[in-house]
Amino acid sequence: MFDATRMRSFPIGFGLQYGSMAIDMALKMTFTFDDETVERINRNAKRLAKPKSEIVREAMRDFDEKSDRLSESERLRLVRALEEIMAQPPTRTQREVDREIAEIRRARRSGGRLHRAE
Repeated sequence: MFDATRMRSFPIGFGLQYGSMAIDMALKMTFTFDDETVERINRNAKRLAKPKSEIVREAMRDFDEKSDRLSESERLRLVRALEEIMAQPPTRTQREVDREIAEIRRARRSGGRLHRAE
């Protein structure tokens, strides 16, 4: 006999086989949305002839795919920060920088630093 109380222990989308019938389980959740979001969900559900839950699932999939990318405002903030850094005068001469790079390369070729890093 199928025990409905065990459904919570399975991940979302986990399919159970019972005879030749597959059962795709979902977890019920409750959210509170503002009026504008509710209107968007309702409008898209009606226009696409899909259940509201499917509209929310698709929106979450889209958000998840984009969430690791920078938004335009984040990108612009980072570009401005980089431009500010680039506009500052150098704190060392090119000769000092070249000397430090050569020292680092020597240390790497010889198996590491010869003294503690500051």
